[in-house]
Amino acid sequence: MTTPKVEIYTKWGCPYCVRAKALLDGKGVAYDEYDITLGGPKRTEMQDRVPGASTVPQILINDKPVGGSDDLHALDSAGKLDALLGR
Repeated sequence: MTTPKVEIYTKWGCPYCVRAKALLDGKGVAYDEYDITLGGPKRTEMQDRVPGASTVPQILINDKPVGGSDDLHALDSAGKLDALLGR
């Protein structure tokens, strides 16, 4: 089974970002983090990839947006996150 590509767009000092990363870290999931605190091209990229996204974190698994921290925790609580992570 292949390891999924996990990406997370974050901002400095964002408690929801910390919470989402803690969940991924707790599962031993490697992810690419993009800090958009100061805006720039990664912020534009996030908005292109997740239309309508204005808050962080924005989490993508295999290029599919799964939402923010609450969405990630809801997937985990429902037992669906591990499947998305290839476990």
